[in-house]
Amino acid sequence: MKTYIKLAAAAVMAAGTLAVTATSAAAYIVCNQEGDCWHTHRHYAYRAEYGLVVHPDNWHWGAGEKFTWHEHTGRGYFHGGVWIPF
Repeated sequence: MKTYIKLAAAAVMAAGTLAVTATSAAAYIVCNQEGDCWHTHRHYAYRAEYGLVVHPDNWHWGAGEKFTWHEHTGRGYFHGGVWIPF
């Protein structure tokens, strides 16, 4: 009986670990009105005046749209092609 309880506890812990790692892998694509886009790993509540749109990670712009892809470090947003940290 003790072995069964230990195995059940181990299974619950493994499932919990898997759930945590699966949710932390979420990513988003954020784009501003100027056409700058970048990845973020959290769905931040950006201020409306920043003019940002958050898309799911599998989002792609259309054939007639023009966007520029940027990479960044830290938390912030692009404005005028410049990374503004906050």
